Amino acid sequence: MRALLSAYDRTGLVEFAHVLAGAGFELISTGGTANELRSAGLEITEVADVTGAPEILDGRVKTLHPRIHGGLLGKRSNPAHVDEMKKQGIKGIDVVVNNLYPFQQTIARPGATLDEALENIDIGGPAMTRAAAKNFPDVVIIVDPADYANVGEMITSDRGVSQDERQRLAAKAFQHVAAYDTLIAAYLREPEITREDKTALFPEELTFGWKRVAIPRYGENPHQAGGIYATPGEMGGIVNARQLHGIDMSYLNYFDADAAWVAANSFGVAANGSASASARGRRRGGR
Repeated sequence: MRALLSAYDRTGLVEFAHVLAGAGFELISTGGTANELRSAGLEITEVADVTGAPEILDGRVKTLHPRIHGGLLGKRSNPAHVDEMKKQGIKGIDVVVNNLYPFQQTIARPGATLDEALENIDIGGPAMTRAAAKNFPDVVIIVDPADYANVGEMITSDRGVSQDERQRLAAKAFQHVAAYDTLIAAYLREPEITREDKTALFPEELTFGWKRVAIPRYGENPHQAGGIYATPGEMGGIVNARQLHGIDMSYLNYFDADAAWVAANSFGVAANGSASASARGRRRGGR
């Protein structure tokens, strides 16, 4: 059994890697992730040792190789795949842990340049994550440290990771990549929005990458469900405010507070003479 670990956010990764190693997994990694795991006393196989090729182009090309992607995409239930993998010297990869370069944090920095933004667009990570998620019946893909405990418990149990859990993790992985790509597209499209060209203002295809802030007790009415979402990186607005005391806000509390926020901002200048903020958070509810 083999696990490929390559994560920018390494919260809890060392502990999870110990669980995997204890369950008999060979740990494959690269770059800073490999160094951190090795420093924690774990035995690590470098990706370059698997591929037989060094990292090139300042690390832009590391995992984009048949011995990595063949190990992710080969169907274990397909005899032709298994035979071809043997002929090509490809071993299966059973678990992938990956999350992506910090594009949002990079563009949020004052004065961040286009070159800095482009260097923080992950290529190998999304490709690896999508490959593992596509083949989820054979490969467990984890993009969120919050899933380490549950998956670790399943791996070390007799039952293994269930197909339902594998599918849930795959859906989460595709959503993770989709939100990432949405953020990049919005950033690259942003200069066009100042133009009068309506095709730039209203592109033919448009997605939104919101992040959940809260799940209230119920939606607009007690028999309905609702969720509160914010746009990543957006400042201001009720959804980004910090609640100081009291019970959790209800769905309609968010609507009412947002209406008050918008009304206050409509005056343009606060009572003390300073300019008031105009940023608004996003909200979304289901019925």
